[in-house]
Amino acid sequence: MLNPIRSDPCTTLIEVTYSSYGLLLHQKKIIRDLLKVHNCSDVSSVTSPLDVNVKLTVDSGYLLPSPESYRSLVGKLNFLTYTRPDLCFAVQHLSQFLQAPRAPHMQAVLHLLRYLKGTSDVGVFFSNSPSTSVAAYYESDWAACPDTRRSVTGFCIFLGGRLIAELELYSLALQVGA
Repeated sequence: MLNPIRSDPCTTLIEVTYSSYGLLLHQKKIIRDLLKVHNCSDVSSVTSPLDVNVKLTVDSGYLLPSPESYRSLVGKLNFLTYTRPDLCFAVQHLSQFLQAPRAPHMQAVLHLLRYLKGTSDVGVFFSNSPSTSVAAYYESDWAACPDTRRSVTGFCIFLGGRLIAELELYSLALQVGA
């Protein structure tokens, strides 16, 4: 007799909610569990995934005494990006500090958890509309990273209101001048 495969419920659950308009893929339970485990169930929510007034760098703040908790949390947040494209940039940015996470990096992760608290019902919606309209969005931030001066570029494409492609690119900034 075969034993059932057991896996971590925090990394395998994508819920589907059906309606007359289409279906929604979401991870409300995972978000609720993350908030509970990290004592963020009662914190106030924020409106953006990262604090726009904070520029994270590799060497600011003191090293975390237990970097495993930061790495584990960022890994779980990475899984959420399957149904939350709005988290992709923030999670990728926080992943840059996995080797030597510092206090400001953990503060940014906790800020992201506060964002999730206010947006736990968000997911990827697949409309059953027969529309075939195409919409594309593009954004670029020249030399955004203060440590490497790399540029960040991203785009997403929607077909009939459904997200069909997204991409984030990081490239080296060109030096201009003598």
